[in-house]
Amino acid sequence: MHTLLFATHNEHKVSEIQLLIPASIHIISLDEAGIHESIPEPFETLEENAIEKSRVILERNGKDCFSEDTGLEVEALDGAPGVRSARYAGDAAHPEENILLLLKNLEGKANRKAQFRTIISLEWKGKRYLYEGICPGTILTEKSGEKGFGYDPVFVPDGARVSFAQMTPNEKSTFSHRAKALAKLVDFLKTA
Repeated sequence: MHTLLFATHNEHKVSEIQLLIPASIHIISLDEAGIHESIPEPFETLEENAIEKSRVILERNGKDCFSEDTGLEVEALDGAPGVRSARYAGDAAHPEENILLLLKNLEGKANRKAQFRTIISLEWKGKRYLYEGICPGTILTEKSGEKGFGYDPVFVPDGARVSFAQMTPNEKSTFSHRAKALAKLVDFLKTA
């Protein structure tokens, strides 16, 4: 059994991924590894932050690991909120505040194109691998739906008629940026 550390404190994310990968690989969270602090995300790109998190975890724990960083990139806002998606309305902002600021900044703008982008950084047997997942879509003018988290109530992926917050987890995974990046990671782990 090979242990792979996922740089998250979210046990739900860990169990979701465990279902997708070979049984010979055991995913553990930061908490299970005894790492309870947050890993800094000091950089201006998703790639740099994902790499930094996996590098720090490997340094501290010595186990193969992976991390991810995700952002919402809005065309009319020059890619904002991007790397600051979780802190768009301030470092201690609630997701609702982030949504309200996004909608305010898009008022009067006809171009509502956006994309969610996830970068996964994998440290595996002395080498680093990066995987990207992108979900293009549109920002609504108001919230729609109660499911999901973050910007899900205002984001409709291309090819869908409802927001992420109106979809079941299975429906969302057919479009999801995170699912696309994870699929690449899982394909690698199946052959590793």
